[in-house]
Amino acid sequence: VQLQASGGGLVQAGGSLRLSCTASGRPFSNLFMGWFRQAPDTEREFVAAINWNSLSSYYADSVKGRFTISRDNAKNTVYLDMNGLKPFDTAVYFCGVRTGGAPYYQLSAYSDWGQGTQVTVSS
Repeated sequence: VQLQASGGGLVQAGGSLRLSCTASGRPFSNLFMGWFRQAPDTEREFVAAINWNSLSSYYADSVKGRFTISRDNAKNTVYLDMNGLKPFDTAVYFCGVRTGGAPYYQLSAYSDWGQGTQVTVSS
């Protein structure tokens, strides 16, 4: 699967952004998708995930109540709506396809990462 993430940018604290991740090369509607982020000199960390039919979604504690993951299978796209952004949300955001049996919040469960999109939140 090829993944293309977009929608990042520079925003002030308290602002909002919507990230998009469009998939190609494989049927999208049965894929479990996740968003991770990586700040400089840190490991890539789990942000949110969603199952194939949107009935189940999962969030890191640090973003719960502020971020919302959703998907449009007709558009082969998964979204991450980010509200109430804080400076510590600054990172490159990546989407990935869950291909392994590891828990959804583990990096090792995912593959086919896209190039990522930079989110910068100023104070």
